[in-house]
Amino acid sequence: MRARDLAELVRAPAALSVPGDIVAGAAAAQDLGPRTAGLAGASVLLYWAGMAANDWADREVDAKERPERPIPSGRISANAALGVAGGLTAAAVVAAGLAGGRRALRVAVPLAGAVWAYDTRLKTPALMATCRALNVLLGANRRPRRAVVPAAIVFAHTYTVTALSQFEVHGATPALPRRTLAGTAAIAAAAGGTPAAAGLAAWYAIRYGRPQLDAVDKPDAEHIQRAVGAGIVNLPALQGALTARAGKPLLGLAVAAAAPLAKRLARWVKPT
Repeated sequence: MRARDLAELVRAPAALSVPGDIVAGAAAAQDLGPRTAGLAGASVLLYWAGMAANDWADREVDAKERPERPIPSGRISANAALGVAGGLTAAAVVAAGLAGGRRALRVAVPLAGAVWAYDTRLKTPALMATCRALNVLLGANRRPRRAVVPAAIVFAHTYTVTALSQFEVHGATPALPRRTLAGTAAIAAAAGGTPAAAGLAAWYAIRYGRPQLDAVDKPDAEHIQRAVGAGIVNLPALQGALTARAGKPLLGLAVAAAAPLAKRLARWVKPT
C-alpha cells in the first residue's frame, strides 16, 4: 500500500475541513484549551476512517462508476481498506476519550456510529449533516448547549454539499444547485454578527457559491463535482466565521486559512 494510495483512500487533504468544527464548537462554548487540539486530532482520524469505510462499502458501485478509485483499481484491497477504517475509528474514539474524558466519549461514540451508518446503510444528506453537527458539539465538550447554533449552521452547509454529491456521477437539473445556492446565501448570513465574521462568511459564500452558480447554468457531472469540491475545501472559511462570531477573530482567520491550503492540496488528491 503506497502512501499516495492511502492518502487517496482517506481523502487526506479534505481533513483540513475537520479541525475547524472542533474549534468553532469550543469557541462558542468558551471552552478553548489544550483538549481542543486533542479533540481536533480525534476528529481528523474519524474523518479518515469514514472515507475509507465509504470506499469499502461502495466498492462494487465504484467498480462501475469510479474505477479509478483505490479499491476497484486494485491498488488497495477491500480487506485492507476495512482494516484501515476500523483501526482509525478505534484510534479516534480512544483519542477523544484521552483528550476530553467521558464528556467527549458521549459524543464521539454516537458520532462514530453515525459515520458508519452513513457509509454502510443510510446515505442521506441529513445523516451526513448530523455527523458534522456532532463534530461541532464534540469541540464544545463541557458546554455543548452553547454550540447549538454553530452546529446547526454547519449542519445546513453539510446538507447542501451532500445533496449535490449524490449527483456527481450523472449530473443534476438546474433546480438542485439553485436550491443549494440559496441555502449557501442563508448560511453565510446566519454566520455573520461581527465585522470579522461577516467578512469570512462573505468569502465562504463567494468561493462556494460561484461553482454552484456555474452548475445552475450547466449542471453536468463535472460542474456538480466542482461545486462539491468547493463546498468541502471552503468549509474552513465558514468555520472561521463562526469562530470569529464567538469573539475570537484572530483564531477565526487562522481557521479560515486552511481553505486555500485545502484547495491547493486538492490538486494532488481529490477531496470527493
